[in-house]
Amino acid sequence: MKIVIPMAGYGSRLRPHTYSRPKPLITIAGQPMLKHLLDSLAVLNIDEYIFIVGYLGEQLEAYITKTYDFKSRFIRQEELIGQSPAIYLARSYLDGPTIVLFADTLFETDLRIIETTSADAIAFVKEVEDPRRFGVVEVDATGKITRFIEKPASMDNKNAVIGLYYIRDAVKMLHAIESQIEFDRKTKGEFFIADAFQIMVEQGANFRTQPVSVWLDTGKPETVLETNRYLLGHGFDNGNELQRADVMVVPPVHIHPSATLRNTIVGPYTTIGENCEISDSIIRDSIIEAGATIQQVIVDQSLIGERAEVIGRKHTVIAGDQSSIHFT
Repeated sequence: MKIVIPMAGYGSRLRPHTYSRPKPLITIAGQPMLKHLLDSLAVLNIDEYIFIVGYLGEQLEAYITKTYDFKSRFIRQEELIGQSPAIYLARSYLDGPTIVLFADTLFETDLRIIETTSADAIAFVKEVEDPRRFGVVEVDATGKITRFIEKPASMDNKNAVIGLYYIRDAVKMLHAIESQIEFDRKTKGEFFIADAFQIMVEQGANFRTQPVSVWLDTGKPETVLETNRYLLGHGFDNGNELQRADVMVVPPVHIHPSATLRNTIVGPYTTIGENCEISDSIIRDSIIEAGATIQQVIVDQSLIGERAEVIGRKHTVIAGDQSSIHFT
């Protein structure tokens, strides 16, 4: 079995961080989001990982080859015209069971269903409150998918696909992509893989759904922080190990052992990277990347990039009764 992971996008919703780093290498709960993703696949017997990379792709390749010893292949995508063309770039290497997984998707589910299913394909799904910015599926009484709808206009169907799919025969998927491109089947000007899967359904493929218990989005700052909060509360907290005389740690947090903290309150829901220097500050609900310097400030619901400096100043205040003082 092989897995294709498209990750060639610019990550524009996470700028300015993604000007210098690809989105999958943004840190969440003490490690790159990509590591959280790849580690979640450890229960499967995957023969080869195929990464579709683009802007800053050399950083992804360097990280993956340094961190993992699995068989991997990197294919560069030059033209960003949709999900389907990205996956189609791997066509020379796909001919059997295949997983398609998008890199901004973190999830919790039992992936072993992939090894026991008799279906032609599985779409992993999660019920959401507002499905209009996702793809959704409709199913019949037997649980078979009858329709994929990308970016639905209505709120009627809330069964959203999360960006994880299993296909028993990749050749059929590739043929569907060829038909999609030939007949220019797009949604809002883009070739989405859901439209290719709809072609497979129309050709008789037995597509089934598998629910996930947790679906975490890492596409924009507020959802990165939300994901950080979840992971810190579910296994990535090391706050109880790091209590110090002049530092108050409010778990859950993840603080790299090499970080230097003085006269500071950290947490809750805070990640601090390696070699950070933080003093006279309060840091909460934030991610501070490696090498950053924070002094004399309150940081809340923030993403601070690698080797960034955020430095304030101390104030001596003598305020009388009913005073009102505002620092800007």
